[in-house]
Amino acid sequence: MPLSLNDANIAINYNNLLKIAQYYKGPFWAYDAQIIKSRISQLRNFDIIRFAQKANSNIHILRLMRSEGVKVDSVSLGEIERALIAGYQADNEDIVFTADIFDEMTLKRVVELKLQVNVGSIDMLTQLGLLSPGHSIWLRVNPGFGHGFNKKTNTGGENSKHGIWYNHLFLALSIIHKYKLRLFGIHIHIGSGTDYHHLKLVCNSMIRTVIELNQDLEAISAGGGLSIPYHFDDVKVNTEHYFNMWHKVKQCVSNYLGHTVKLEIEPGRFLVAESGVLVSQIRAIKNMGDKHFILVNAGFNDLIRPSMYGCYHHISLMTRDNRYIDSNKTTNSIVAGHLCESGDVFTQSEGYTLQTRTIPLAQVGDYLVFHDCGAYGASMSSNYNSRPLIPEVLFNNGKCMEIRRAQTIQDLISLELIYNEIAT
Repeated sequence: MPLSLNDANIAINYNNLLKIAQYYKGPFWAYDAQIIKSRISQLRNFDIIRFAQKANSNIHILRLMRSEGVKVDSVSLGEIERALIAGYQADNEDIVFTADIFDEMTLKRVVELKLQVNVGSIDMLTQLGLLSPGHSIWLRVNPGFGHGFNKKTNTGGENSKHGIWYNHLFLALSIIHKYKLRLFGIHIHIGSGTDYHHLKLVCNSMIRTVIELNQDLEAISAGGGLSIPYHFDDVKVNTEHYFNMWHKVKQCVSNYLGHTVKLEIEPGRFLVAESGVLVSQIRAIKNMGDKHFILVNAGFNDLIRPSMYGCYHHISLMTRDNRYIDSNKTTNSIVAGHLCESGDVFTQSEGYTLQTRTIPLAQVGDYLVFHDCGAYGASMSSNYNSRPLIPEVLFNNGKCMEIRRAQTIQDLISLELIYNEIAT
């Protein structure tokens, strides 16, 4: 839920953000470690919490997760290496690699490290089995249905590329037996923003899958998808109810197998989204016909969720001079970014329908703070329009630490300062 920047008891407040804004003189991300720790504590009933690091893969965030006993999920070779640098170990199930394909470099590294693999395709099983017989795996099952807050976040059903189709599980099992792969667990995840009705369907599907496969397992995974309240009136997920639904599944599976299995959950957004904000500066204010635009020095190269998904992020005004904000004097404004791209608008719904926000009277030089950006913000940033990546800071234990410096133009172009012939 959007934080009140007037609350001096939380690290992300007006005074702290204004000081950082004046220090950087450009946009930046800020995170509050205490909020992350609080979200972790809400899921302690699960046997294993495994952070889906694609939500925020900063190494210092990963170190914070590890210090809290949270394991990690990696979906690329880069994320594997990040986890290792953050201190996660390769030999004790700290890291699980989840994917639907192997590229050659990643397959080689996974085999070298003996990382558990959450397998999303039949071909992955064969490729892994050929190189590493006996390797420990999870099966990621596509149960034939999915659900998410957006079609692009739906990870189940016939329109999703993710997982092994439920009717193909016995083929998967034959390959597992052929290469003596060790089936560690079953994973089902149908999308981000799943409601309780669909969660019940997933729970039933997990029990049915375990019984149909009739294989010994050590764990089951509830996947992720826990939502967070981006609007003030959004209902918070009831984590106790969420756990109780999955705990019943664990009991059923344990009774069927004759021994206790571990219950994992794989949250990403839930752990970090509410901890983060994007701070940008207003650089232009203008009217276009009947429309009022506020333009800031950030864009979808920084925060792409509004442009990609039509997602809502609450926006707060932070004045540069601490002047009084009269809440009765406002404008209905479209907030847009700095890119040479018409779709670079922060206030739009799915399908590029422009929306206005009620913003107090602002001036050029003031700041706009985008809330709940700790997940899929910095981790989805790009260099579009040759814009450098912006810095990240973390408030932790009363200190504000820079955890990623601003990328420079030299950094950005350094990979291109070559002109080497490749023999053909």
